Amino acid sequence: YESFSAIQRFLDEAADDPSVLAIKMTLYRTSGDSPVVKALIRAARNRKQVAVVVELKARFDEERNITWASTLEQAGAIVTYGVARLKVHAKAALVIRRTKDGQIHKYLHLSTGNYNDKTAKIYSDLSILTANEDLCREASAFFNVLTGYSTIQPLTHLAIAPFDLKKRVLSLIDREIQRSTPESPGLIAMKLNALADTDVIEALYKASRTGVRIRLNVRGACTLLPGIPGLSETIEVRSILGRYLEHSRIFHFRNGGADEFYLSSADCLPRNLERRIEIMFPVIDEKLQRACEEIFDTYFKDNEHAYRMLPDGSWEDVKPQEGEKSASAQDLLYRRGKRMAEIAEAPPEQLRVRRRFKTT
Repeated sequence: YESFSAIQRFLDEAADDPSVLAIKMTLYRTSGDSPVVKALIRAARNRKQVAVVVELKARFDEERNITWASTLEQAGAIVTYGVARLKVHAKAALVIRRTKDGQIHKYLHLSTGNYNDKTAKIYSDLSILTANEDLCREASAFFNVLTGYSTIQPLTHLAIAPFDLKKRVLSLIDREIQRSTPESPGLIAMKLNALADTDVIEALYKASRTGVRIRLNVRGACTLLPGIPGLSETIEVRSILGRYLEHSRIFHFRNGGADEFYLSSADCLPRNLERRIEIMFPVIDEKLQRACEEIFDTYFKDNEHAYRMLPDGSWEDVKPQEGEKSASAQDLLYRRGKRMAEIAEAPPEQLRVRRRFKTT
C-alpha cells in the first residue's frame, strides 16, 4: 500500500546517474505509456548497458511487449526473450554503479508484482530494494542465465523455478515438520493467489498430521481441503476479496523460533513451479520480517471481506463475533500506508529555544 513511485524513482535516477554502468531487468507486464520502459530507453541513450528480458508470451500483452522490445532495441538496449519453452514470470531489476573511489556496487529490486504503474494502483504486492551483496551477486548470476551468458548454478539465497524453487519450498515444509514438537508446534503461513500443486499440498497435509499449525491465505483456486480429521485438522484457509486485487506471495516458517520469511513471484501451481522462470527471495531485515508478520496477522483478523474454506471445499463469510469490531485488512493496511507517507512527507519540526534572562 506504499507508492510505486519509489521504484520508478529508483529506475529514473539510475537512468540519469553518470556513475551507473548497467541496468538489467525483466519485463512481464507493463503499461502502454510505461515510464519504466521510458527510463530504460533513456538509460540506453545515455550509453549505459541496458539488458532487458522481455516476455513475449504474457497473455493479453503480447502485442504491447513486442512493441516495447522493438523500441528498446532501437534505443540500443540488449533485448532477450527469455528461455526456450519457459515463460519468464520473475520480477527483478539490477543496477550496477561505479563510485568515485572506483568500487563497483550493485542495487537490487525484487518483487511479487509487475513493473506496471497502472496496475500498481489496484494490485497489492510486496517488493524489496536492497544492496545486500549476497542477493545482488546471485541476482547477477540469475540475469546471466536469462541472457545466455552462463548456465544455471546452485544458489544459496535465491530459489529459481523450474530449477529448485519447488524443491526449496518442500524442504522448508519438511524442516518445519522436523523442528515441530508438541510443546512448541511449528507454524507455516502462506499467502498465495492459487494453491493446486499436488506435491506441495501433500507436504502440507503431512505437516498438519504432525501437529504443525498452517495458515493459508489464498485469493483464488485452492484444491487443499482444511479441517479434515486425521489429515488437515491444523490447517486454516482464508481468502480476501476486497477493493484491491491481492497479488503478493508470502511464505513464513517458524523454524524453531528462528523465523524465516520469503517473497515470491510464483504461486503453488504446477505451471509456475515447473514451466515458468520464477523467483523466491528471503526477507532478511528483521524490521521487514515483522512487517510481513503484521500483514499476515492483519489478513487473518479481517471480518468484512474474508471468506473461510470449509472441509468440503465450500466457502463461508467471516463475520464479526458478538462484541467484536468490524475489521477490513485492506482498509487497515491502506490507512497504515497513508499514515507512513504523511509522516515521511511532513516538514521537519522546528525547535524554538526560549532564553530566560535573569533580572537584577
